[in-house]
Amino acid sequence: MISFSINGSRCQAEEGTTILEAARARGISIPTLCYLKGVSDIGSCRMCMVEAKGFDMLLPACRTKAADGMEITTESERLTDYRKNMLKLILSNHNQDCMSCPANGTCELQKLCNEYGVERAEHKGNRVKIEKKLPLLDDNPYISYDPSKCIHCQRCINVCHRIACNGAIKSGRLGNFHIVEAPFGENYKETGCESCGNCASVCPTGAIVLKREKNYREWEVKKVRTTCPHCATGCQLDLVVKEGRIVNVESADGPANHRRLCVKGRNGSFDFVHAADRLKKPLIKDRSTGMFREATWEEAISYTAKRFLEIREKYGCDSLAGFACSRSSNEDVYMVQKMVRTCFGTNTTDNCARVCHSASVAGLAKTLGSGAMTNPIYDITHDVDAILLVGSNPEEAHPVIGMQIRKAVKNGTKLIVVDPRNIGLSGQADIHLKLRPGTNVAFANGMMHVMIEEDLIDHEYIEKYVEGFEELKKLVAEYTPERVGEICHIDPDMLREAARMYACAKKAPIIYCLGVTEHSTGTEGVMSLSNMAAICGKIGRSGCGVNPLRGQNNVQGACDMGAMSTDYPGYQKVDNEAVRKKFEKAWGVPLNPKPGLRATEVFPAAIEGKIKGLYICGEDPMVSDPDTHHIIKAMESLEFLVVQDLFMTKTAEYADVILPAKSFAEKEGTFTNTERRVQRIRTAVTLDGEMRSDTDILIDLMNAMGYPQPYLTPAQIMDEIAELTPSYHGISYERLDAGELLQWPCPEKDHPGTPIMHAAGPVRGKVLLYPARFKEAQELPDEEYPFILMTGRILYHYNAFSQTSRSPGLMDLAGEGFIELNFRDAERMGVRSGDMVRVSSRRGTITARARVGRKVSAGETWMPFHFPDSPVNMITNAALDEFARIPEYKVCAVKLEKA
Repeated sequence: MISFSINGSRCQAEEGTTILEAARARGISIPTLCYLKGVSDIGSCRMCMVEAKGFDMLLPACRTKAADGMEITTESERLTDYRKNMLKLILSNHNQDCMSCPANGTCELQKLCNEYGVERAEHKGNRVKIEKKLPLLDDNPYISYDPSKCIHCQRCINVCHRIACNGAIKSGRLGNFHIVEAPFGENYKETGCESCGNCASVCPTGAIVLKREKNYREWEVKKVRTTCPHCATGCQLDLVVKEGRIVNVESADGPANHRRLCVKGRNGSFDFVHAADRLKKPLIKDRSTGMFREATWEEAISYTAKRFLEIREKYGCDSLAGFACSRSSNEDVYMVQKMVRTCFGTNTTDNCARVCHSASVAGLAKTLGSGAMTNPIYDITHDVDAILLVGSNPEEAHPVIGMQIRKAVKNGTKLIVVDPRNIGLSGQADIHLKLRPGTNVAFANGMMHVMIEEDLIDHEYIEKYVEGFEELKKLVAEYTPERVGEICHIDPDMLREAARMYACAKKAPIIYCLGVTEHSTGTEGVMSLSNMAAICGKIGRSGCGVNPLRGQNNVQGACDMGAMSTDYPGYQKVDNEAVRKKFEKAWGVPLNPKPGLRATEVFPAAIEGKIKGLYICGEDPMVSDPDTHHIIKAMESLEFLVVQDLFMTKTAEYADVILPAKSFAEKEGTFTNTERRVQRIRTAVTLDGEMRSDTDILIDLMNAMGYPQPYLTPAQIMDEIAELTPSYHGISYERLDAGELLQWPCPEKDHPGTPIMHAAGPVRGKVLLYPARFKEAQELPDEEYPFILMTGRILYHYNAFSQTSRSPGLMDLAGEGFIELNFRDAERMGVRSGDMVRVSSRRGTITARARVGRKVSAGETWMPFHFPDSPVNMITNAALDEFARIPEYKVCAVKLEKA
């Protein structure tokens, strides 16, 4: 610690603290324009100059470290005159059209000029001479750059390079003048800019702005803190509301995003809320004509209840099923599964985790005792020595996590990418194992072979916390690097190096996603990664663990809430008599003791005539599930289908009743993000129409079916969840609204939550090592279908496309499906980038525009699943994993022809 004075007051601070940091820690204001904590400290604006005894010259507070015995003055006549002159110099090169500027009211330059009484510059600067050479850049659909208002603070450059870590904005020169080279001109699609808007969020003037900021002024709006409705990163943001309409999104300092947002979070979170094609009234289909007609809520609820009860009476409880939505709130999902169990009388309830991360839930629950991410996002992306990234493309699927991984690599973290494609991060990786699709188990066994053979394992952890080591050791002995190299099509020496890099790193998390889970051996792939972490002692420690990045905003919460055919809320098993009795007592009815069908089993059961009635809240299996023809046949086989949604989705078209719901911005609730953090969503707008919150619809429906469900607010529903769910017992709206950051398990009302799982030992007592033999994918290339097709997500769209497709800017950035081809395959077929390609599997044929390059290996292809013009799930394979019944999206055999 050092001791010094500021404005005559004695201060103490840690050595290395800057004068600005020390002053602000004591509530002393020093003006700045270029400085932004953690982003920029270049000291170019000179507004933060201070006096210090013994120094003739003024010192920049943002860059000068306080020294022992220093006597600092932050306000004086000399400093005021200096700051006024600096403001005049800045204004001499600044376009002062303040009244029409989008930043009017938020401009930091304007605020300081008002504070210091500076109205205008005393002369014209050099910039006016080159204004014609620095045109307004306004082609990007979201962001514009006006060089005439730029003050060269370089915040935008630094946030792009140091926080988003993309490097799309650069510093340049025009003669002796510094300029910002912004990527928002007519070639914006080719610049590498991700349109995340983080640059606009830190601009102190109106130089870089979001175009929609022109439509309001700060004093005209209110801001509502909520959670992003897209991926499960759980970014915190503010919805900006003017006259009952959301007009903008601003980033907030949440524990997962730290003021970052991606292009979807900043630009795709509200257009769909106000979309003209929102469902606004209940609809009932006339089966004789196939046409929908509008109905009152009373009629729709009464008719729906009557039909479900008739089916239950005629065919039995297990002829009904109900799906919850992983985009809905925890409270909505809880009420869906409660309705299915109390009113339908069955456990056949599920959510879209079945087709994305059910393998994680099943696999990690089996090996560790808890099927969730073990460590927080910040913990696995900051101060870690190495990251093992397997089957995950976070730059596109979880972009804010991708930004943090890029920053970690920039700061020296080693990166191992295991992926069949050249993703963005593979270009920054120390090692990229470009393995053959479907060979994850062989890869993991090969890594463990090297770790055991070279004695890179943690014997103490194995002895204390692991069971089944000898069986695993015997199995992986067969998986030499050479054998694994042949199976996976990778270099055996690179596999050895990757194993050493991961095992020897003090802090090294495994981060994975759907490239591991969406296989017919997905659960075994997950358990193999758990095996690897366990034998290296990287469980229950900071900067380590096994970390699935969950896909949708509340897919973790949907599983937590019991939207699973085998589990009540909190993963309490339906076939456990003591658990069942607890829920029977709480809910007041006998409950079915038999586990139900999984979602992927419901559709074949419908075709077979076993499932007669289906309730779907928010999901769109016609788009998101594999082998669409099989889904269509299932929908047509049902006697009664109810869809509760925001839009007339492909699935809703098959419904008998459609119930219009409210979006995340129109209701209260909570989401649980990928790191098990429970976060609030809040009502920002109330729209015209008869849309209702999911919980209100469900409560009406439950009562109409004869179950006496009291009307509860979302806060009261969370209280009920907490009473019945040990891991959520300490969570309440009161605590969340007070600003507490709670991650389950949170077992008591005063418990702070659990950031790192298994810190006191594995939840199940010991880690179960599961020896998994490599098995090939269910459908491999042959002479007729010689290519492997993989599917996935892209940066600009989200899941089933219903939300992001209603954002014109996102559609401008990426509005068409495509297929990636290796250049050698394309050359042999006579296909160039931009050509249309016919893609056929054993289940059908679609067309897509070709993108030719080196992202995929020869004999392999890749397509995004969002786009209706190339609906890839028409042709994917519905082969299922043995344990979780998850489909094998990542490997199916196709043939390609130039269209």
